[in-house]
Amino acid sequence: MFMGTPEFALPSLEIVRRRSDELLAVVTQPDRPHGRGQKPTAPPVKLAALAAGLTVVQPEKVRAPDFLEWCRGLAPDLIVVVAFGQLLPKALLDIPRHGCINVHASLLPRYRGAAPIQWALIRDERETGVTTMQIDVGMDTGPTYVQRAIPITLEDTAQTLAQRLSRLGAEVLDETMDLLAAGRLVARPQDPAQATQAPLLKKEDGHIDWTKSAAAIAALIRGTTPWPGAYTSYDQETWRIWRAHATAGVGEPGIILRADGEGVVVGTSEGLLSITELQTPGGKRLKARDYLAGHLVKPGNRLV
Repeated sequence: MFMGTPEFALPSLEIVRRRSDELLAVVTQPDRPHGRGQKPTAPPVKLAALAAGLTVVQPEKVRAPDFLEWCRGLAPDLIVVVAFGQLLPKALLDIPRHGCINVHASLLPRYRGAAPIQWALIRDERETGVTTMQIDVGMDTGPTYVQRAIPITLEDTAQTLAQRLSRLGAEVLDETMDLLAAGRLVARPQDPAQATQAPLLKKEDGHIDWTKSAAAIAALIRGTTPWPGAYTSYDQETWRIWRAHATAGVGEPGIILRADGEGVVVGTSEGLLSITELQTPGGKRLKARDYLAGHLVKPGNRLV
């Protein structure tokens, strides 16, 4: 059985579909309201599974007795879980004889939690990766199977890094299932002393604190793109910052030093931040020079 929800899970779903003699069902989250019209929207895994002719189930809660009873009747040998979105209860973990294997987008035990990709970027890591693990009742605390690392580039955002890790995750899952089939899959306990957390992001996590360094702010922008987005305010108007980079220089935190064809340059506690792409509420995503062509931004004013 496969359990997953967002686009990140699709390459892994394809691996399971391709190599499984019998993929009994795909379990995903219920359709949720989305967009300005708040119309119910099917998750990407549901759409892909239906297109492949697979059975799809969308329980509101996987700990519900009727869902657990259905799973027991299905009697899967293995459950593969990729970005499903709910913690699995012990009653579900105990059903498959080979347990539940999770594909997690970090080098566990670092970045346990719902947003490992975003927090690795926000904390300006230079490396991350994918881990397959045996799910237990904790939050990403189970023993690990296979890990593979990749570098994080200064151009990576949460969106681009997720795309690379999604493909890597499918490769690592394929290797893990090969080892399982060969009877050579080895579980290694995690060292809890090395654990770090990656909790679900909130909208306010994207607010820019100009008393931090330019490098830290640039990392925040990359880690919160595309959601929740990094933002600041200029003259009572909210700017969403899509792209920026740290440069050398000295300036008072939050004070605009220049606004020209190269961007909006702002002081921080260490270095300068050059904003090169931004968006205002209801407006289009614009290069800073295009925004400045239609808006007066005065050096000496403060971003908050």
